[in-house]
Amino acid sequence: MAKRILLAEDDIDISRLIEGQLKQENYMVYTACDGEEAARLFAQETFDLILLDLMLPKVSGMELLKQIRETSVVPVLIISAKGSDLDKALGLGFGADDYLSKPFSMIELTARVQAAIRRATRYTQAESQPAAPSTMSFKDLTLDLHTFTANVKGKSVQLTAKEFHILKLFLSHRSRVFTKEQIYQLIWEDDYYGNENVINVHIRRLREKIEDDPSTPQYIRTIWGIGYKMGE
Repeated sequence: MAKRILLAEDDIDISRLIEGQLKQENYMVYTACDGEEAARLFAQETFDLILLDLMLPKVSGMELLKQIRETSVVPVLIISAKGSDLDKALGLGFGADDYLSKPFSMIELTARVQAAIRRATRYTQAESQPAAPSTMSFKDLTLDLHTFTANVKGKSVQLTAKEFHILKLFLSHRSRVFTKEQIYQLIWEDDYYGNENVINVHIRRLREKIEDDPSTPQYIRTIWGIGYKMGE
């Protein structure tokens, strides 16, 4: 069955270009030229991925992203000409899975779409398979591999799929230092493209959830000039 994609883009030329490319890749594409229309389609249909422009009329892409995340974990790939670090951080902070700045190539877009849908499919399949509870622990942190949650000092912490897998990566290799490129390639399963801000935002949000004081982290340490590793 063809994967279903919601494309929310107000530039008609760009929308048609993306729609044509994705249809060539055998995706079923629903298009919306403003935030209200995108919200209506999202409420009526089920999608495997959402391509979301930030600068939508009527309802902004950022507001629409907040609404989507209230009820769904569908992968969201932001596509926008607003390419500053602030916009990237804000978009990812609201729950976007990835960020692609305009202008971009159709080859890169297709690769990102394929990778995002592939990851989401794997997570869904894993969650549907019955399995005995399994945990990983470090200090006061426990990671439940069955429920995709973390527990810190007895308090349950809800994680996004990527936050969970980043934490699992560090817990699985406690003494290893991972570069941002390695983290992106292992977790996003895609070429790096120099998107270090994506890693920075996810690490920051993860620290906010598990650290007593994110400014002096005890679990995820920064190794300056190299990357990150699990605390000692």
